[in-house]
Amino acid sequence: MPAGLRFGICTDQNMSWELTVERWRLFEDLGFDSLWDCDHYVQPSRPSGPYFEGWTLLAALAAQTRKARIGVLVSCNTFRHPALVAKMAATIDHISGGRVDVGLGAGWFVPEHTMYGIEFPSPPELVSRFREAVEIVDSLLRNESTTYAGQHYQLDEALFRPQPLQRPRPPLTLGAHGPKMMRIVAEYADAWNSFGTVEEMRQRNAILDEQCAAVGRNPADIWRGLYGWAALMPSDPWQSLDAFADMVGQYREAGINEFIIDQPGAEQLPMAERIATDLLPKLQAEAAR
Repeated sequence: MPAGLRFGICTDQNMSWELTVERWRLFEDLGFDSLWDCDHYVQPSRPSGPYFEGWTLLAALAAQTRKARIGVLVSCNTFRHPALVAKMAATIDHISGGRVDVGLGAGWFVPEHTMYGIEFPSPPELVSRFREAVEIVDSLLRNESTTYAGQHYQLDEALFRPQPLQRPRPPLTLGAHGPKMMRIVAEYADAWNSFGTVEEMRQRNAILDEQCAAVGRNPADIWRGLYGWAALMPSDPWQSLDAFADMVGQYREAGINEFIIDQPGAEQLPMAERIATDLLPKLQAEAAR
């Protein structure tokens, strides 16, 4: 795995614009490596609440931040043509001064597809579409012209200008759980992201190692990322310094070296500041030894 540890914050789009900017600037000033929003039409845990669109919100936030890596965790492939995703990513890369990470996933939340009349394919088709989408995004972000003849998507000498600032392309963070999706991660990802218990992440991490061996990829090239929220972790990591350190320790033992955690509640912000100031630099220094 890449050396060291990375820590990021993920926020839902259920806050006002003004509060979202305030929180992102706070977390950036506290030194978190990355900031992310999500990609849903409605919030899965609270479908009746307000929810901004992820990519357009990210573009606006790119202009409101200065140094943190930014991204969508992760873009739902059933919502958009992959060429559009690549165009949005390249545009935000310019707006941000070369700070975008491109998060991609196959899609999973069926109710929002149903309520918006969006087709939700069978699992094999979801994986097939995702593979083609990743291949297209990868090619468009690398090349000024791409031709692609897939089962689901076709491009005919598609021009892609301007190219993103980051070369050879912005990093790809791919969300995946099972072996077929992990094969795509092994072939194309700079970072892998998943969510689950410590044991689930340990098993998926091992699957990724196997898929890397199958395609001849050095497994140390890929960041192993947890998208964490309290319900699926041993305890709420924002409770205390010890709770956060314990969470990191358990998942590190399972092979995780990137932690993207749901933002703390308003009442937990003082503890988050202590964690960012007193704990994270210590953990990163220890991991770099």
